[in-house]
Amino acid sequence: MTSIRDIALYGYQRRWIADRSRFKIGMWSRQVGKTFSTTLEMADDMAGGVVEARPAKWLMLSRGERQSKENLRQLIAHIKGYDVAFRELEADVSFGDEVYKSYEVRIADDIWCLALPASPDTARGYSANVYLDEFAIHKDSREIWGALFPVTSAGFKLRITSTAKGKANKFHELMTSADGRWSRHTVTIHDAVRDGLPRDVDEMREGLADEDLWAQEYECQWLDEASAWLPYDLITAVEDEKAGRPELYQGGPCYLGNDIAARNDLWVTWVLEEVGDVLWTREVRILKRAKFAEHDAVMDELFGRYRVARLSMDQTGMGEKPVEDAKRRYGESRVEGVLFTPGNKLVLATAGKQAFEDRRIRIPAGDIRLRADLHKLKKILGPTGTPRFVADSDAGGHADRAWSCFLAVNGATDNVPSYAYDSAPPKSDPRFHERAPEDDEPAGLRRSFGRGAY
Repeated sequence: MTSIRDIALYGYQRRWIADRSRFKIGMWSRQVGKTFSTTLEMADDMAGGVVEARPAKWLMLSRGERQSKENLRQLIAHIKGYDVAFRELEADVSFGDEVYKSYEVRIADDIWCLALPASPDTARGYSANVYLDEFAIHKDSREIWGALFPVTSAGFKLRITSTAKGKANKFHELMTSADGRWSRHTVTIHDAVRDGLPRDVDEMREGLADEDLWAQEYECQWLDEASAWLPYDLITAVEDEKAGRPELYQGGPCYLGNDIAARNDLWVTWVLEEVGDVLWTREVRILKRAKFAEHDAVMDELFGRYRVARLSMDQTGMGEKPVEDAKRRYGESRVEGVLFTPGNKLVLATAGKQAFEDRRIRIPAGDIRLRADLHKLKKILGPTGTPRFVADSDAGGHADRAWSCFLAVNGATDNVPSYAYDSAPPKSDPRFHERAPEDDEPAGLRRSFGRGAY
């Protein structure tokens, strides 16, 4: 049977696995193998359970169903190296009104690992060792912790790994607390390379082209959340694996936000579909240094794919002509130009943040550039006390994704035109002569304002 001594590991991985403390937490750089290392420790414990005839039960909680399945695949790859028989199981598990997909590898009745998406519900009801993967981005991390900790009370082990994601989460609290209960490990990209990981750090840093993102994701630095308009806990709370997938469009009314750029920043269009009282991101289209004809082609494609109720566009500066062109192509009533004055930006940002706080919006999960762009926006006070919004400009944009999102949210909540058809009255009816239809509004089309759809 294989043992860990037979597996080629870097020094930081070997130190992590060799640490058999009951409570162990690690803040790791991206792309250095934290899940590989932790699932290898779990596989070794489970294989050891077979040899020593002892229980080895594990509960693995990840950010979502896709990540749960992927992490279990990693664990199974390790188990295969130990040459022990196992079964793979998959099932739907209900917790109240929610249904989750569970993935399991079972060696014996008391030797198994169950992988589930993390939530306060899934964290309850098991007695097992626990692995929390990327804990800093779990929704409701404090509630999950409150539900989870009793699971380990009978002497079970607890493993937590994550990259840093701001300070407003339970991972930061556990990683920085002064108590001596936890064995803490920190592995930056520089630590990993010194231990032999083959990475070109300069090339990676240049390619990422975002110093804040580099400091957080690769150098394990806690970024200041004080001035961030959207803290990471708000951003990750509305992430969903079903968001950002155009094929899941349900045919409902859509609201588009378009932040315009031609040279240095990004041209971004954010598509929201209204499903019940939730705004689901269907896709985020991004162009850089593209010609205006390409902008128009993408917008035509989006209007052809979705039932667009409103397009809100940045009309500032070079946006004047794109807004004029869009009104001509799609109709005055469906296109709104927004000047990015300080007052308008405050209105947009406030409505956008409210959607995040109320969890009325869903955004794609696991997109680190999207998270960083949403988090990049900061509110500061000018010399006269007037609030201003600023964002550092880099290769990842100038908070362009954030503003396109806010524009889309604003279109969905502010004076949205709704349409319905009435039969036209006969010419003898005085109402027939009340008004003539607008150029882009056929006779018999009734227009009102407020929330609605075609």
